[in-house]
Amino acid sequence: MIKSTIKGIGFHVPDNVVTNDDLAKLMNTNDEWITERTGIKERRHRKNRNDSQETSAYLGFKASEKALEKAGMTAKDIDYIVFATLSPDYYFPGCGVLLQDMLGCDTIGALDVRNQCSGFVYAMSVANAFIKSGTYKNILVVGAEIHSFGLDFTDEGRGVSVIFGDGAGAIVLSATEDENAGDILAVNMHSEGKFADELCTQFPGSKFGWSDRMRKEPENVTNKEVYPIMNGNFVFKHAVTRFPETMQEALDKAGKTIEDLDMFIPHQANLRIAQFVQQKFGLPDEKIHNNIQKYGNTTAASIPIALSEAIELGKIKRGDLVLLSAFGSGFTWGSVLFEY
Repeated sequence: MIKSTIKGIGFHVPDNVVTNDDLAKLMNTNDEWITERTGIKERRHRKNRNDSQETSAYLGFKASEKALEKAGMTAKDIDYIVFATLSPDYYFPGCGVLLQDMLGCDTIGALDVRNQCSGFVYAMSVANAFIKSGTYKNILVVGAEIHSFGLDFTDEGRGVSVIFGDGAGAIVLSATEDENAGDILAVNMHSEGKFADELCTQFPGSKFGWSDRMRKEPENVTNKEVYPIMNGNFVFKHAVTRFPETMQEALDKAGKTIEDLDMFIPHQANLRIAQFVQQKFGLPDEKIHNNIQKYGNTTAASIPIALSEAIELGKIKRGDLVLLSAFGSGFTWGSVLFEY
């Protein structure tokens, strides 16, 4: 029986640390307000918001280098890439092909996933299906974001802009028939598009306008269209409902219980959401890993960054049962349950 096992994992974040006090110099906010509502104390932003070198693909490249090193592999061993991001280097093509070139892979396939906060869970689910079907043997799964270039750092945008950070994480998912190796035991993915407007960026697109509108009537392109908008309370209420549902579904599919779980890695959207879910399932502190305090919400990168960090800290060991769950824009949500 073919298994999907994690052979290597790594993450990379920019060196530039941005604290809540730093943001308070740009907009009417403060450390207490941000910490109370999100749990975030600091995040990473690329040093220059207009930097054309430190891009999402570049962060993904740096994380991938570390994952390949941990796996004892080279780029030539990879036969497929799945790259999750909402902040691509170009509108098109996607970041997957840019990463293929940066790493020096062969002319392998490269798929981009646009599922925002659920992007990495979706990407892992796709990679797992390819491996279990025997189509590919070694897949690089990446989540990477540069949010800092596209946030509104004024009082109008503070409710969203204080949340997000830049970063990337990557795993090498490989096929094996080793009975002692870890395996992905259950996956699930869901969506509810009727709530798309509750968390989105509207422009550019075929609905709200394209480059022609920006050129002909730039004065009519509003901040609300260009920058991310979020109905925070609405998103929170749905997240605390969908998180437990997708978690329980994954456990049930694998014939496991919450007591069997060794570690839960939630998408780092808001510390209050993670704490709510932890309390609902009665998880002790040692069975959940949160790092939103240090990195903010890095969207598709948040789960692989947190997973990589937890492994580096020795909180996850080979053979442990690990659950990854996410909820975000779309709305989309889902989980991956695996033995590491």
